[in-house]
Amino acid sequence: MVMVESTMLALGTQAPEFSLIDVVSGDSVTLENFSGSKALLVMFICVHCPFVKHVEQELAQIGHDYAEQGLSIIAISANSIQTHPQDAPEHMKTQATTQGFNFPYCYDETQGVAKSYTAACTPDFFLFDGALKLAYRGQLDDSRPSNGKPVTGKDLRQAIDTLLAGQGLSDDQIPSVGCNIKWTPGQAPAYFGA
Repeated sequence: MVMVESTMLALGTQAPEFSLIDVVSGDSVTLENFSGSKALLVMFICVHCPFVKHVEQELAQIGHDYAEQGLSIIAISANSIQTHPQDAPEHMKTQATTQGFNFPYCYDETQGVAKSYTAACTPDFFLFDGALKLAYRGQLDDSRPSNGKPVTGKDLRQAIDTLLAGQGLSDDQIPSVGCNIKWTPGQAPAYFGA
């Protein structure tokens, strides 16, 4: 396990386009599906990562807590199933149904979407405003699998609440930390230090 931090993509960046298949419904999901939302949360997660396992119930809870408040959510796994078959779409579907995800969970087979977002770790969070400009990229909260702190979602929830209230967010944001995205051998992006 290699622990890495979020790349902290520049605030104000326009959300990159994507077209992926939801592993649960089989439906195509594009950025256009979320036009008209007050905010969009793009999460890069996976099945096996201990950092994701540590917070996946909270991610599901956030989906339910904000379902009627104008926040749209998409979760994406970009891990190579050549090296990590436990992250394959059928296992993603099991994770989504077990945890009760009420948002699309898509597999980025080419890893092109992860690269366009400069995703580096699981979990990695990108919160966009209603104009699909990046407003927050940072941690869920201070909890980690081994530090004994409770999972509250405090940092991400505060960012969501502030954005939905139409207020500006502070630029002082703490990077998310997690397992590195499992890039297809020889395909790690330059920003990842390849």
